[in-house]
This record gives sequence, structure tokens and C-alpha cells, in this order.
Amino acid sequence: MTGGGFTLLALTPDQTATPIDKASTGDRVALMLGSEGDGLSSHWLDEADEPVCIPMSGDAMSAGVDSLNVTAAAAIARHTFMR
Repeated sequence: MTGGGFTLLALTPDQTATPIDKASTGDRVALMLGSEGDGLSSHWLDEADEPVCIPMSGDAMSAGVDSLNVTAAAAIARHTFMR
């Protein structure tokens, strides 16, 4: 755990990352979000305790959808951790 007692999770569209609902979390989680388009730099991905992704369906990916916009991704992530 780094970041002042928070577990730092870096949200990435990389589907090889840990699915967000399987992430190792503690009592305090900080979600790192990048800008739309570029996302988080490799520096910030390395600083995180764990990179996590929102799993995308194969159908969506084959249709060219490779990620969600940052607002939608943040909403899904927050919902995941509030459950």
C-alpha cells in the first residue's frame, strides 16, 4: 500500500490488467484516471499498486470500441467499489 495509506489502482483500457471487480483493495482505495485518449502515462501506471481494467465484451472490441470515456469509466469504477 502506498499513497498515504491508500491502495492506488490505475484504471487502464489494457484488458490484460486485473478486472476491476477482482482488484486487491483495502479499506482505503484511490483510483487513478487518465485523460481520454492518452490515458495514464507509464510513469503513473508504474506508481500504482495495481493496474485495473473494466472488462470489455469481445463484440464491442471487434466493433472498434477499445475503451470508455473517463466519466463513464469513473462511474463504473465507483459503483464497483461502493457495492
